[in-house]
Amino acid sequence: MPSTNIFSLEGQGLKLDTAADVEPHIRSLRDDDAVEEIRLAGNTLGVGACEELGKVLETKKTLKIANLADIFTSRLLDEIPPSLSSLLTALLTLPHLHTVNLSDNAFGLNTQAPLVAFLSSHVPLQHLILNNNGLGPRAGVLVADALTALHAKKDAARKESTAGEVPDLETIICGRNRLESGSMEAWAKVFSAHRGVKEVKMVQNGIRQEGIAALLTKGLAHATSLRVLDLQDNTFTRIGSRALAQVLPGWTQLRELGVGDCLLSARGGVAVAEAFGGGSNHALRVLRLQYNGLDSTAIKALADTLGKDALPSLRRVELNGNRFEEDDDQVERIRDILSERKDAAAQSSTKSTSDPNSDNTVDDDDDEEWGIDSLSDLEEESDEEEEEEEEEEDEDEAADSKAADKDESDDEKDLKAERVLKEADQAEAENVAEEKDEGVDRLAEKLARTGL
Repeated sequence: MPSTNIFSLEGQGLKLDTAADVEPHIRSLRDDDAVEEIRLAGNTLGVGACEELGKVLETKKTLKIANLADIFTSRLLDEIPPSLSSLLTALLTLPHLHTVNLSDNAFGLNTQAPLVAFLSSHVPLQHLILNNNGLGPRAGVLVADALTALHAKKDAARKESTAGEVPDLETIICGRNRLESGSMEAWAKVFSAHRGVKEVKMVQNGIRQEGIAALLTKGLAHATSLRVLDLQDNTFTRIGSRALAQVLPGWTQLRELGVGDCLLSARGGVAVAEAFGGGSNHALRVLRLQYNGLDSTAIKALADTLGKDALPSLRRVELNGNRFEEDDDQVERIRDILSERKDAAAQSSTKSTSDPNSDNTVDDDDDEEWGIDSLSDLEEESDEEEEEEEEEEDEDEAADSKAADKDESDDEKDLKAERVLKEADQAEAENVAEEKDEGVDRLAEKLARTGL
């Protein structure tokens, strides 16, 4: 349910540097012992302001939602860690805080420590929104590792008889963060651990096919409660498409799938459509497939799947930017099926006496919720392009096979290298003390002491 008691400075463009600067703006918050949501997005907060705000926030034990997006614009790099630490240390003490939005703040490798410490410790966390934070793959790994550690904390809390109900981490939104393929093994561990996740959005992260395959098969395959998945504007090719086809049957509750602008390829599109044909994804309502190089063969495979009612809840398909003719018979076939479903839903909602806000209701102005999107940017189908695509895919498969053979032939070398490294580590341990990042350790200890 939406929060009923909200404190907001959202979008005011305030530049608050010190405690004195922020005080006039938070007097009402200081006096409100029942606040459930704070919105600070669209202002810029300095170290002193964050310290004072943190002191107030840690007294708000009813707080459930914190929107801290875009609060460090124009701040120096060395200002962000102490400012963020003041805020997150306070939030860590709040037993009902389940939603945190930290989007549009710069959390690269040099500023991620307070975030990592918080994410690994805040047991009540259910919904995390980290969009456009400039993480990069290295900081992305640290954030992912923190979320994996959070799962262990949640499990430990569940085993305590006095812990009460411990929620699953249900939402992870981490788009436009340059996570790339190099961090995907770490993110796969996140989803392998947090199997109750329901919504995942990781758009525009520069993830290539090998990273997508790892994320899907090693991670999201375990998220059997998944309802919304958006991976748009990453690179699948046929390798990622096959991985998607492999895991689709396990997502029986999936309602929205976004894989637009992902270079699925024509054959990859066929594989995905045929995977839907198994009938496991009966809850799917929205399917986004724009700009993927899908040709008439892939469109026919999707039409055939709809024709045998394997996707009975599907109401919206987005196909613009692919390679087929707008008047293709299979497009018309898909359009007719979706139109019939909309008409049937309208009749059903008219006769029904159920809640008017139900998902089954149909409004006159909800064209964007039903049918096929505008096909205004289709490419012409080309035999030459198809041949080039098939050659590229065959090269990818050959490279994969060669890599697998190389892995097997390198086993003995790896074992020898491990022995050499082990001996070197033992020798080094005798003479050199282990180095630690004392700043991160101190911060983690501080957050842990304030934990629930």
